[in-house]
Amino acid sequence: MNLAAGFVWQIRKGGTVEITHDGRRAASLRGDRAKAFLDDMDALDHQGQQDEMARLTGNYKRGNERLAKHHPRNR
Repeated sequence: MNLAAGFVWQIRKGGTVEITHDGRRAASLRGDRAKAFLDDMDALDHQGQQDEMARLTGNYKRGNERLAKHHPRNR
């Protein structure tokens, strides 16, 4: 289990992995996806773990926020 701020993961009954973000459930992984997730967590550092959980939950920036802010229709 990762106790740092942001994303936290926890293994539940039956091998289900629950990922939370700021105390709210963001994703639940079961079966092969849960096993692959746990293998990835063992191989990654803290920032890598946070990035992987953000990717899995869809909670990450897509890179176009700065460009969209400066677009003429958004001024």
